[in-house]
Amino acid sequence: MPEQFRAPGRVNLIGGQVDYHEGWVVSMAIDRDVIVTARPRTDGRVVGRSHDLDGVVDVAADASDDPRAVQPAWGRTIGGVVQVLSALGRAPVGADLEITSTVPIGGGLSSSAAFEVAVALGLCDVAGLSVGRRELALAAQRAEHVATGVPCGNQDQLASVFGQAGHALLLDCRTLEIETLALPPGLGVLVVHCGVPRTLEASPYAQRRAESIEVGAKLGLRALRDATFEQVRDQPRGRHAVTEMARVRTFADALRHGDIDELGPLMLASHASSRDDMDVSIPELDTLVECLVEAGALGARLTGAGFGGCVVALVPADDAGEIAATAAATYRQGTGREPTPWVVDASNGAGPL
Repeated sequence: MPEQFRAPGRVNLIGGQVDYHEGWVVSMAIDRDVIVTARPRTDGRVVGRSHDLDGVVDVAADASDDPRAVQPAWGRTIGGVVQVLSALGRAPVGADLEITSTVPIGGGLSSSAAFEVAVALGLCDVAGLSVGRRELALAAQRAEHVATGVPCGNQDQLASVFGQAGHALLLDCRTLEIETLALPPGLGVLVVHCGVPRTLEASPYAQRRAESIEVGAKLGLRALRDATFEQVRDQPRGRHAVTEMARVRTFADALRHGDIDELGPLMLASHASSRDDMDVSIPELDTLVECLVEAGALGARLTGAGFGGCVVALVPADDAGEIAATAAATYRQGTGREPTPWVVDASNGAGPL
């Protein structure tokens, strides 16, 4: 019998562009996921079919195929997962993978991380390979690097693996320690796509990351996690990283104490820093944040790497639908773009169905 595995997307509540500085983020697995149905094959091939994307992926189970040469292009991630798991000792057992997803692609909700984790679970299962949860998350991160060349951090995969219903996660991207933070009763999470898709491969993400890392290197630091504000005061990329990590820790403390009033201003400050110091926002995201706050959101910020995709807002749960509709109408009138809102709930992390 085939086995099914799911991995959720995630929404980054606060902590943008700091995971690769070994910093802290507050993230949340969401109730939208990638589901992989896995069946063993006897011909040494891994064959993937998606209900949402065209074409059939066919790669060697022994990792002899170059992931970046795989066609169709969406299948490169499968090739990357095969290669990384092979290095961890996965036997070259073939597999049929049937893939469905409710995570929006190009929205900043980590559809790629959910895809990587779900595929990894299916491939591990058919080959009888057992890996720990942290090892699984880090393997999925490496698969992204191998497949796309995008130097992503580790927060997306960690959130997808370690999510807990009703909770956000404080992730320490250096130590990999994870603290679950209960979401206060009555607090809703609203995600709105701005109508501008983005792909990290086609965005300046890698450039922004390199510019930011260079600040730490010039200071002689392992990562900007170890920098002080005084060291980066006049360096916008470094200034964003240091102040954002401070905001994350304050945000986490507010969740621990149920202090909802602190959360919104921190999100708005995070968005302003992402826009002004890190230069990863676009006018549509800025406008959407303004529309959500005017409609009654407690706070909002771009989520994911920026350059398009989604904004996340914290809202009174009972008013989520009304706030979404009002903000969408104002945004649509002002930009001519069609926004797509979702109310999302915190979900458990990846595993078998």
